[in-house]
Amino acid sequence: MIINGGSFFDERGEIKFVNDFNFEGIKRFYQIQNYKKFYIRAWHGHKFETKYFYVSQGAILLGKVNLESYKVEKFVLTASQPKIIKIPNNHANGFMNLTSNTNIIVFSDKTLDESKGDDIRFPYDKWNIWNIENH
Repeated sequence: MIINGGSFFDERGEIKFVNDFNFEGIKRFYQIQNYKKFYIRAWHGHKFETKYFYVSQGAILLGKVNLESYKVEKFVLTASQPKIIKIPNNHANGFMNLTSNTNIIVFSDKTLDESKGDDIRFPYDKWNIWNIENH
């Protein structure tokens, strides 16, 4: 699921928003800041946890993998085009910075303790989507 946002400009500056995102069920959020361009963090899955990714600075290539069918989807998220991507339960996610100093905010429907018991890791190249020439 993609929840599109937008931005508004005037003489004072810019407002970025994703007005259709509903925080009901969100129990925590955290921020990831990667400094290096093309840095990869992958793959991290959950059977029960749902996450939502939002890029507040920079840009990423985000991958989403269904852990039953192994269907892979990929998205480009940028701070200049606000949107939120939902990573449902029973999916894995991974991402690569497309710019340096990228900032990502992740919202979760589970507490940290709930998430710890639901952690599935795969090697970064398990689903090798990182060649940006093919995107």
